[in-house]
Amino acid sequence: MTRSRSIIRRGNNRVQTANPQTQPKLTPQEALIYAMVTAAAADRKIAQSELARMRSMVSELPAFRDLDDSWFGREAQACGKVLARPGGVERVVGLIADALTGELRETAFVLAADVTESDLVMNDAEQNFLTLLADGLSLDDLVRAALQRSARMRHKAI
Repeated sequence: MTRSRSIIRRGNNRVQTANPQTQPKLTPQEALIYAMVTAAAADRKIAQSELARMRSMVSELPAFRDLDDSWFGREAQACGKVLARPGGVERVVGLIADALTGELRETAFVLAADVTESDLVMNDAEQNFLTLLADGLSLDDLVRAALQRSARMRHKAI
């Protein structure tokens, strides 16, 4: 019996979940990293402020407490390899969705939103990725809006 990828459809977005025979399931920590890296790379460049914010969150947040410093770089590179393939963004969102449940899905979204806001510029590519991520994670629209606004307010310049 072969297992195929399932596809989540919501609006015009398609999110492919992992094919268990070709793509191993991510750990929750890996899924959080994939969400941040993909958000930062959505506009095809990762700003220094985005990279610094990701490193800061990995070093400070309890979810990453027991991981060594080199772990983040390895996971970011692994995510980049998936993103480089055709349909990579959709595949990454599917991997994230497969790895996370409940409140960790909200955590993935808010971390991704925080990264996109860290350079003080939200562009269309980043917004489109956040929409795809929220849809893939089946987040309620009000929850999504609240999480994104909280990220924006944390980075608001005075």
